[in-house]
Amino acid sequence: MQGQPPILWDRAKGFQVYDAWGNCWIDWSSGVLITNAGHGREEITDAIVQQAEHGLLTNYCFPNEQRVRLVRRLLELSPPPLRKVFLLTTGSETVEFAIKVSRMHGREVGGAEKNVIVSFDKAFHGRTLGAQQAGGIPGLKTWIGNLDPGFVQVPFPDGYWCEDESFATFERTLAESGIAPERVCGVIMETYQGGSSAFAPVPYVQAMRAWCDRHQALLVLDEVQAGFGRCGTLWGFEYYGIVPDVVTCGKGISSSLPLGAVIGRDDVMDLCEPGGASSTHGGNPVCCAAALANINVIVNDNLAANAARVGALMHACLRTVQSRHPAVIGFIGGRGLVAGVHCTKPGQKVPDSGLAREIVWRCVTKGVLMFSPVGYGSASLKVSPPLVFTEDACRESCAVLDEAFAEATGQ
Repeated sequence: MQGQPPILWDRAKGFQVYDAWGNCWIDWSSGVLITNAGHGREEITDAIVQQAEHGLLTNYCFPNEQRVRLVRRLLELSPPPLRKVFLLTTGSETVEFAIKVSRMHGREVGGAEKNVIVSFDKAFHGRTLGAQQAGGIPGLKTWIGNLDPGFVQVPFPDGYWCEDESFATFERTLAESGIAPERVCGVIMETYQGGSSAFAPVPYVQAMRAWCDRHQALLVLDEVQAGFGRCGTLWGFEYYGIVPDVVTCGKGISSSLPLGAVIGRDDVMDLCEPGGASSTHGGNPVCCAAALANINVIVNDNLAANAARVGALMHACLRTVQSRHPAVIGFIGGRGLVAGVHCTKPGQKVPDSGLAREIVWRCVTKGVLMFSPVGYGSASLKVSPPLVFTEDACRESCAVLDEAFAEATGQ
């Protein structure tokens, strides 16, 4: 777990993190996009304590009331045809299940040869075997050795690293890879790319939705980072004006304890017979109680709207920082309260991981906490504060970022 700024977290509240010696940081990490409702939210803490004191800490796959209440709430908030929920533990688990049902559905509608999963370069879907093969970061796959040929990546149309944002690039890349459309069982895409925070163009995703329908391929949206208000809407995919066949969720679902969820079409989710998929801690009653409280806070306090409002200011402030340091900030992606600030070599379209690491450290010494650089070339600064972020905190922390760039570059 080395590599993060060496800050010894002691407690956290709202959008602030404290160590044991009284130092305080504005948190741009949300504990890696977990604490959407804010750190230490009282309603969530109370739900955890009440469930623990009630006397049920775990119960495997047997029914429990908290699981039922959470699933019902998720379905109330999910657009049709997303009608069934499978609770797991982590985002990686949800991606693995999405891969599984995509291949099961492919076999159902097209036979054994319909088994190709299409994903995007520079994508991150998790740390487990299938999730890393779906991911688009070659360095994370070297340990695998015998890569599954049924995973294919196409360029992600971010408008910067991939300047061609037309859907024709998707189709052309598949053809160049020797993949006929009828062999594709599923397309999986992060709602925004985890590293750069870049969104695809709306027409591109709508064309991809239509392509999947034509070729009986499932469209899977990875919302592990994007869901539960982060992008300024409850579901990040709302931005595209489409509904996927399967959605993977995690992180911000509870603002606290480990929980993941897959929400999908009932005919897809029912492909697994009873006992065909399970997770030892999936749907843990304490985690479910936390998640239900968290979702109610996000909805009742309208935190998605706050993310949209303060996020608009945040992106304006970040663009101002970019305008002051255009030679070394090549690209800023994101919506709502998530952004990726990509550091480049001066005047070049080349990632500068060294500068990115220096900026993170300079910000930490000035009271703004980020995790280590991510994304292509490990050169993206991730800006992802809790959704209770305020305008004053936004201006203060962006001023710190500007100061850090000025010091690092001598400008």
